[in-house]
Amino acid sequence: MLAPERLDATFAALADPTRRALLARLAAGEASVKELAAPFAMSQPAISRHLKVLERAGLIARGRDAQRRPRRLVAQPLAEASAWLERYRQHWEATFQKLDAVLDAMQAQERLRTQDATPSPEEQP
Repeated sequence: MLAPERLDATFAALADPTRRALLARLAAGEASVKELAAPFAMSQPAISRHLKVLERAGLIARGRDAQRRPRRLVAQPLAEASAWLERYRQHWEATFQKLDAVLDAMQAQERLRTQDATPSPEEQP
């Protein structure tokens, strides 16, 4: 899958809270569909549909262990999404730092203005 298409698939898969929960569970280690379905109030076929979305996005892989077909997390697409988001985090961090500098300058000006407006003890009657 090409990078932009894979990124789209990754974010589409992550858009669903059930799929995010499944990924969180798989981060602890591989699991069967039955094990993955246990904490959810939905059918095993519904969980299987979620797993197919995650598999198509490349976020999980299906293994083979005798009769079991455990799923495991594939971290590479998440790393790619994280790297893509990091560029924007850096942009916003720089923007917020500039905003902080402007606010600090405004507060310093306000402090000077209020000090100038306050009469000194010698000026008070």
